[in-house]
Amino acid sequence: MDLHRVTERLNVDDADLSTSRFNNANLSSSNFNQIELSCARVTDSNMTGMVINDVNMSGGKISNANLSGVEISNCRFAGATIDGVPIDDMIAAYRQVKAAKP
Repeated sequence: MDLHRVTERLNVDDADLSTSRFNNANLSSSNFNQIELSCARVTDSNMTGMVINDVNMSGGKISNANLSGVEISNCRFAGATIDGVPIDDMIAAYRQVKAAKP
């Protein structure tokens, strides 16, 4: 199915849209719940103000992203790295320095 220049609200429930392509689409203020995005690719996109909660991103990759002001909390970082540096090591070093300050 091809949709072009659609400007109305779309509700999709219990659908298999695997291998679909979304190009130049405005999905702002959309809600995604229980969505399977394994092996999906998001490129050249604006996610300003996006909220990501209770997701499994293990094995994923983020590159060339502007993460200014991003808040990350209550997340597991086992094996995760930033520019090749393990995040768990960064957090441990930060806590050690913070604890050493009077």
